Amino acid sequence: MADQGPPRRSGDERETLLGMLRFQRESFVRKVEGVGEEEARWSPVASGTSLLWLTRHLAYAEAVWVVGRFAGRREEVPANEVLDRDSVAAAVEAYRATWRAVDDVVASASLDDGCTDDERQPPVDLRWILAHLLEETARHAGHADIIRELLDGSTGR
Repeated sequence: MADQGPPRRSGDERETLLGMLRFQRESFVRKVEGVGEEEARWSPVASGTSLLWLTRHLAYAEAVWVVGRFAGRREEVPANEVLDRDSVAAAVEAYRATWRAVDDVVASASLDDGCTDDERQPPVDLRWILAHLLEETARHAGHADIIRELLDGSTGR
């Protein structure tokens, strides 16, 4: 897999945050696509982290933070675990569907709008949430990169 660098463009803060988040999302998905069902469930570590779990977890994290906590919508959240019936294709599609829902919320909100998900914690604004999701996605894309390299030697973003 050829390495792809992040998009280099200028724009406002929202465009920059979303552009980098979209790049990390797609980088992550490139790590999962083309992997067999058994390989996607394989974990090289005691925690059980696998490509399939990472895909499910990233969909969960975006839905919880943006759709649930920020937008306050009480929709069904993707599972934060691998289910017996899960497939790579279905998990990737669920992740992509979450992107669309998240991007729709972000498009019509101010980065200064906030939410409180825990009264014991200070409130955070949408800017912080997007930065957090960018960090979370990039971190897990790195995990996926290592797992994929262990599986078949593929590297690159």
